Order: sequence, then C-alpha cells, then structure tokens
Amino acid sequence: MKHWKAYFTFVKPYTKWILLTLFIGVLKFGIPSMLPLVQKYVVDDILLNKSMELQEQVSQLMVVLGATLFLFVIVRGPVEYARQYFAQMITAKILFDLRNRLYSHLQKLSLRYYQNTKVGEIISRFINDAEQTKNIVEVGMMNVWLDAFTLVFVLGFMFYLDPVLTLVSIAIFPLYAIAVKVLYKQLKKLTKDRSAALAGIQAYLHERIQGISVIRSFALERHDQAKLEGVNGNYLKKALAHSRWNAWTFAIINTMTDIAPLLVIGYGGYLVIQQNLTLGTFIAFFGYLDRLYSPLKRLINSSTVLTQASASWERVLELLEEPYDMVDQPDARPLKGGNHGIAFRNVWFKYHEKDPWVLRDISLRIHPGETVAFVGMSGGGKSSLVGLIPRFYDIQKGSLLVGGRDVKEWTMESLRSSIGMVLQDNFLFSGTVRENILFGKPGSSEEEVYEAARAANAHEFILDLPNGYDTEVGERGVKLSGGQKQRIAIARVFLKDPPILILDEATSALDLESEHLIQQSLQQLSRSRTTLIVAHRLSTITHADQIIVMKNGSIAERGTHEELMDKDGVYTQLYSIQNLNP
Repeated sequence: MKHWKAYFTFVKPYTKWILLTLFIGVLKFGIPSMLPLVQKYVVDDILLNKSMELQEQVSQLMVVLGATLFLFVIVRGPVEYARQYFAQMITAKILFDLRNRLYSHLQKLSLRYYQNTKVGEIISRFINDAEQTKNIVEVGMMNVWLDAFTLVFVLGFMFYLDPVLTLVSIAIFPLYAIAVKVLYKQLKKLTKDRSAALAGIQAYLHERIQGISVIRSFALERHDQAKLEGVNGNYLKKALAHSRWNAWTFAIINTMTDIAPLLVIGYGGYLVIQQNLTLGTFIAFFGYLDRLYSPLKRLINSSTVLTQASASWERVLELLEEPYDMVDQPDARPLKGGNHGIAFRNVWFKYHEKDPWVLRDISLRIHPGETVAFVGMSGGGKSSLVGLIPRFYDIQKGSLLVGGRDVKEWTMESLRSSIGMVLQDNFLFSGTVRENILFGKPGSSEEEVYEAARAANAHEFILDLPNGYDTEVGERGVKLSGGQKQRIAIARVFLKDPPILILDEATSALDLESEHLIQQSLQQLSRSRTTLIVAHRLSTITHADQIIVMKNGSIAERGTHEELMDKDGVYTQLYSIQNLNP
C-alpha cells in the first residue's frame, strides 16, 4: 500500500483532469451499450410487428437509423477524441513530473552511490521502468473504472431483459477470480526479473561503449561479443519465462470467456423455441454478451498490464527511496563571497565503513589566498583529501572548516559554488564549446565567455575550430585533444571566478607544450585565490606557499620547496626520482 501512496503524490495534481476523462469515458462506453436495445426494438417492434403497415415500418426504421447515426457518428467521434487525448495528456504530464523528480533525486545522491551502481541500471529505471508506470493511471485509474462501469451498465440491461439468462451468462465469473489470484502473483515476479535482466544489458552496453577504445586496442571484440551473448541470453531466458506464463494466462482466460456464449446460445435458444423469449430480446441479449465479456477480458488484461506496471513502479520507487548520504543541516547558511581559509583538524576518513582509513589524523591550516600543493606517491590520499572540501564525502572523525565554520554549517550549493575544480580528466558535455564554457556561469555574456577563454589560453585555438565557439565537441569532448579539453575546462573555472581553487593533477596527462600553456593559465587563475594543487610533476609546484607530502593517508612532511629540500626526506627523494635536482 505504501508504494501506491507514493505514486499518488504524482497523480494528485491531475485529479480533476482524471475525473473529467472518466466522465467522457462513461459517454464513450455508454453510447455503444445502447445498440443492442436498438436491435431489440427494430426486430420486435418494427420487423416482426405484423400490425404495422409496410410504409410505417420503413418510416420507423429510417427514424431509428437517423437517431443512431447522429449518436454514433456526430456525437461519439468528438467524445472518442477527447477521451483519448485527455488520457494521453494526463499520463504524459505525470511521466514528465516523475522524471523531473527522479533527476532531481539523482543529482542529490552522493558520489558513493554512483561508484556502487551501474549507470545502465539507473538509466533503465529512469527510462524503461518509468515509462511502464504510466499504465497505473491510464489503465488502473481510467480503463479499469470505465470497464467496471460498462460491466455494471450492461448487467443492468441484461437483468432487465431476462434475469435467469443473465445468471447463466455470468456463471463462470468465479473462475475468473480464481485465475487472477493464481496467475498474476507469479507474473509480477517474472516481470521484475525481466526488467532486471534488461537493465543488465543496458548497464553492460553503456560500459562497453564508454570503453570501446580499450576493447579495440586489446583486440577483444570476439571475447566481448561472447560476454554480451551471455548477458543477452540471461534476458532471453527471463523474457521467455515471462512470455510462457503470459501466454498461459491469456489462453486460460480466453478459453473461459468462450464458454459463456455457448451457455447463452443453448439456454437462450431453448427459451426462444419455447416462446418464453422473443427473438429480438435474444439478439439483444447476445449483443450485450459481447459487451459484457469484452470489458471483462480488458479487465483481465489490465491485471497483466497493472502487474507489470506495479513491478516497474517498485523498481522506480527503490531508486526514489535511495537515501541521501549527505544533506544540508536545517540551520545551514549560504557561504558568502570573498576569500576563505581552510582548516583540517584531526581528520579521519574512509569511503566505506568496512574499508581501511584513507586519511589518518590530518591537521592542516590553509590561509586565505595561500597556495598549497599536495604531493606523494599514488594512493597517498591526496585526491581524497581535496575531495572533502566541496563535501563530495563527509569525514568520520575530526572537523573540516571553510571560512571559519564547519563545512556542514554551509549549504552544499553555496559551498560548491565557491569552489572551482580543474581535474586531470575534465568532463566535457556533448554540445558546443560555448555551451561547455557557460557551465562555469550560465547566463554569462558573450564577452565574458571570450574573456574567460583568453585567460585560459583557449581563445586562439577555439577560433581555429571549424565553427569557432559553435563547434560541437562530441560526447565527452572526443573531437578535441587533451590539451584543448583542459583549456576549455580552465576557461569554465575562469568564468565561474570562485574564491577557492582545486587543481587535481590538472596537467599530468598532457604533452610539454600543452602543459606550458596550461601552467600559464593556472598561475593566472590562482592569483588572489585560496588554491590547492594535487601535483605529480614537482616542477610545477615549487612556487607554492606550502607543500604537503602525503604518505599512506598521513602527512609525512610539510614546508616550502626550499625547506623540504633542506630536510633531505621523502620530498627530496621524489624530486630526485624525477631527475629535477640540478
């Protein structure tokens, strides 16, 4: 019941539209239900009426025909259109709201969640499962009620015509109830299994497309094809199991449905022979029989659709109910502009509860406007440490202060708005160069974009691109070189103009020429800002106010370049390894 209540929060804003659609649907299904009565009247009161003159019979027939033509052609057409349009419009808007809510929720989930969840699984729930949930409204809240109304409406006419024959017609109803109870419980499980298997294909495909260059470089196409066949085969197995059960369901339901007309033909025909039932009534009754079992079959089919929709909604709800690792405190306040200092006080951190400590008892003070570099061997904790400042993760012990207050006392949006990050592998979105720079500060003017690009030494190469700033960069920026992507990422940060700057291995993957240009940009960018640099090449950080040497999650050494060289310790060894010692 809980999961239905959660779905109705999306339905509630459209309650009036749903009621209007139901009313129109009553007209849509009510109009055809009049036809058997018309047939009865024509047969008994016109065609078989021996007391009526031929001319009068023809005249009465034309009147009936004109009235029914008006009702079925002039009135029913607009009613049918309105019913279909409003039903589709409501479900489309509910899906729009649901996906907006899902995306908002995804944006608030921590990086830890994305590290533990396959992207294809998320996309499957966002696209496929969300799409299936529309049947909860379209079928469950509209068609089911309209079919139920049609059943009651038709049964009323049938009891009016002949109560005993009506009871014969519905004698197999209890069998339907048993079939639904037995068949659909298993169908729901099979539907969830099939959806999970489909998500597995999407997750596999997404990952392989992202890594297609690796697959080709190792000539793993055949090996990868075989693995896909395994994943695809799992989906085929689940899909066939679902199809088999679905086929049995339809076969059993349709077989039971065919029994009722045979009972009516037998008993109704006997009554006509005995002259206890008029021929017109028998014809009308048989016409109503189709209108009785058609909505009943639709109700049974609706059970199938709703079972599948319910399974999909449970998968969507699992995503919607994924808890947030980090949220703003109730009294969190926005971090104002200006230069800010940063302080680590006995900070301990690990990514998961059962993991070993990544950072151990880190104490460090960074003054406003100061440049601090973090160096050390891979796995020392450098990137983990700077990733704590924008609250990508929360620490387990100690405290982390920005601007004199614990980071948890600031709203995450304002905290992250005050921080600019340039990473080793900066992500560019598909779109134009201009659009990617504007991610730094949406709504900026053309001149501000150009100024940011000039500051990043990017303006010249951008103008040389086929369409300048309107050049499409491709997915993840594949149409640009590593140095070009990096300079666009730096331009993005220049446009943002944050008081705190984090440079995480920003030049380690570049050639020397690109590195030289980018180093110039980064030095200009770091002026008058609190700057943290994670560096691999020690030659790029000799100017830093402080150099922190990390080893096994702890601070091994700290000081200026000259002070650390004089110590002849870990830093000196790293410097010598890179053959930088003159």
